[in-house]
Amino acid sequence: MGQYLEIHKDNPQARLIDQVTSVLRQGGVMVYPTDSCYALGCHIGDKAAMERIIRIRQLTERHNMTLICRDLSVISSFAKVGNADFRLLKSLTPGPYTFLLKATRDVPKRLQHPKRKTIGLRVPDNNIVRDLLKSLEEPIISTSLILPGEELPMNDPYDIQQRLMNEVDVIINGGQGDIAETTVLDLTMGEPHVVREGLGDISRLIDLS
Repeated sequence: MGQYLEIHKDNPQARLIDQVTSVLRQGGVMVYPTDSCYALGCHIGDKAAMERIIRIRQLTERHNMTLICRDLSVISSFAKVGNADFRLLKSLTPGPYTFLLKATRDVPKRLQHPKRKTIGLRVPDNNIVRDLLKSLEEPIISTSLILPGEELPMNDPYDIQQRLMNEVDVIINGGQGDIAETTVLDLTMGEPHVVREGLGDISRLIDLS
């Protein structure tokens, strides 16, 4: 049975953040809040934990997993980013956007879309996530917490506890989540292409063009 931790959304308790970090470094899978919906996450280097997330959600190999990053400083290690793309990323982060970019050669194939060779990157505006990434010192592999057969993400931490306590290693209660996902922008075709409209305001793209 996993741990259930109530972490303050504005002032995360350092002791509990370190506790979650320890779980991830030992190969654990977590449920955690973001600035949109709740998500499943694990350490970037843990293949077995990532496969557990895939099983929980019953995903296909075509699903783009997302790298959750603390800031833009690490993005060049994982994605090919031109000057225009970087300016766009800088203007929209942190925030509820996921960016699809061409992966660099250093990115393991299991983290890439098998045909398009892309990777999803995200910098959430959430204090719990920010402190967790600072403690972990590495990105997190993640996907929205949408269970098989459901159309909307789970957003109630108590409901999540009832349904997933035996499936994951730690559940973070960071307050009520949203039922909306991020806005997904494909940056591999020159101009930003909206793949999915979510919480991120797409009218900002017009303002930035």
